[in-house]
Amino acid sequence: MSRSNPNNKRKYVIAGIVVAVALVYILQLFNLQILTPQYRDFADSNAFLRKTLYPARGTIYDRNGELLVYNQPTYDIMMVVREMRNNFDTTDFCNTLKIDRERFLQLNRDMRDKQKNPGYSPYTPQIFMTQLDIEEYGLLQEKLYKFPGIYIQGRTERRYKYPNMGLILGYVAEVDKNKIESDPYYVRGDYAGKSGVELSHEEDLRGEKGVEILLRDAHGRVQGRYENGEHDKAPVSGRDLTLSIDVKLQALGEYLMRNKVGSIVMIDPRTGEILCMVSAPTYNPSMLTGKDFINNYLQLEQNPYKPLINRAIAGTYPPGSTFKPSQGLIFLQEGIITPETRFSCYHGYPPLGGRPACHGHDSPLSIQPAIATSCNAFFCYGLNWMLSNRTKYDNVAEAFDKWKDYMVSMGYGYKLGVDLPSEKRGFIPNSKFYTNVKKTDKWNAHSIISIAIGQGEVLATPLQIANFAALVANRGYFYTPHVVKERKGLPLDTVFTNRRSPKIDRQYFDLIANGMGDAVLRGTAHAINLNPDVQVCGKTGTAQNPHGEDHSLFMGFAPKDNPEVAIAVIVENGRFGATNAVPVARLMLQQYFNDSIPPSEKGLEQVIANREILPYIYKKNVPKIPKEY
Repeated sequence: MSRSNPNNKRKYVIAGIVVAVALVYILQLFNLQILTPQYRDFADSNAFLRKTLYPARGTIYDRNGELLVYNQPTYDIMMVVREMRNNFDTTDFCNTLKIDRERFLQLNRDMRDKQKNPGYSPYTPQIFMTQLDIEEYGLLQEKLYKFPGIYIQGRTERRYKYPNMGLILGYVAEVDKNKIESDPYYVRGDYAGKSGVELSHEEDLRGEKGVEILLRDAHGRVQGRYENGEHDKAPVSGRDLTLSIDVKLQALGEYLMRNKVGSIVMIDPRTGEILCMVSAPTYNPSMLTGKDFINNYLQLEQNPYKPLINRAIAGTYPPGSTFKPSQGLIFLQEGIITPETRFSCYHGYPPLGGRPACHGHDSPLSIQPAIATSCNAFFCYGLNWMLSNRTKYDNVAEAFDKWKDYMVSMGYGYKLGVDLPSEKRGFIPNSKFYTNVKKTDKWNAHSIISIAIGQGEVLATPLQIANFAALVANRGYFYTPHVVKERKGLPLDTVFTNRRSPKIDRQYFDLIANGMGDAVLRGTAHAINLNPDVQVCGKTGTAQNPHGEDHSLFMGFAPKDNPEVAIAVIVENGRFGATNAVPVARLMLQQYFNDSIPPSEKGLEQVIANREILPYIYKKNVPKIPKEY
């Protein structure tokens, strides 16, 4: 019987050991080169320096080509921790940047904190400090040779030509962790739009980053571009935007609304372009840029007047009597009334003992004079007749939900879809809302009669009220309001160019427009009657306010035929619509049609601009808003 050669066993054992060692080396190489990026970063950082090239953010213009927002160079300090020597002169570095040692240490901790800076690596350039101005850049550049591991990276910072439109333009700020995690475009130290157009059109404005790859020697010294820049990528500048806003109109509106709380919205009904959008109080957009950003933001955030809220799209108010024309359209379309239907008014709504109350005017009257005189009783009768009609509707819930659907189709109750963030929907209740609130389905028109005159649970934004004025101006359609008129190289989204039409006949819009015209010629809005060449159609409103004086409202359009502009004005605590909202609207329309305030109106301009109307609760403790804001 033969025995196996022991040398054969040794051969297999040795071969197995060699294979095992080789596998260990291969696996370790795979781990170091593929799974463990810091070693790859370390190797790359020895040979290459990758510099991010930031694009210029898109510039922004007003509708007439006036430059509003542009860019100014600024600089960031980048640090490669591994290249810094033990004898790094921290004192000289701090003195050059005019910061103390504690500030240096805090910036260093923030840079190394992987919660704040998930992409931290000691082998690659990390942002240490941002927003150096040209003087600081020059001082550091002269001494840069003394600080190994320190590099300067250029970028741009927003600058503003006018002190207006802060809430429309928005601001740009450093991205947070959530933004970095949700969008791989951003890294720590990047900036993005945080509000206004800067946020809603961030992808248009930001452009595309580039990269420059530099070759370094064994001592870390830059030797030039890697392969003559073959692998470099040039940055692509952001897309320029042209807004629909007229900066002169906007500036006048902000001036008239200083030391007041409220809003002005003007829309071109032919296109849906927003000509001005004033929210008072507001702020100078230059406040939220540069090194004073944090302090200024906190100052604005803590101001009880809330200047960071765009009341034009996020303020919700009872629309008051500006709501009556929309009611009339529903009653006419549903056949609840005809143009000749007359109701009596004895200084109030008779079935409820004169509540809601009304002022003196002719009685009885039909829909057109009811709008002109703003008769409360007429619209209370109309709502009662609709909700009580059992020939047309099976029950009150069916009738009310039909009413609600018409309101939504006319732009109330839901967001219109303006191209700005933070728009609110307002509120139009449905039948389930009242059944739940009243804990019974036996409610009727008299249970909710205040909504007939734009009070009660009904809420609307100034933008929605202006949009309704545009709907009447066009006699039955509107375009989704928007503030961006043009995107360089790209068309507007079709959502802003498609008509939106409620199912209401044009003849009824003509009737409502006539009533609004009469309101200006001989009714509650007569103070906005400009001249025979520009016939204004309008509707005043006085909305009850449980927290103080009533709100003053106006809604209208001009000219009556071939309208060019629709407008809504709300002055919180301004009392009657004719007292404050109407003169503000008058001056805004004068500016629009004449490109200036006529000399005969200068006295009114000064009176309105100098009039202070602020909630009493704030007067005692808060200084007046600076006039330039």
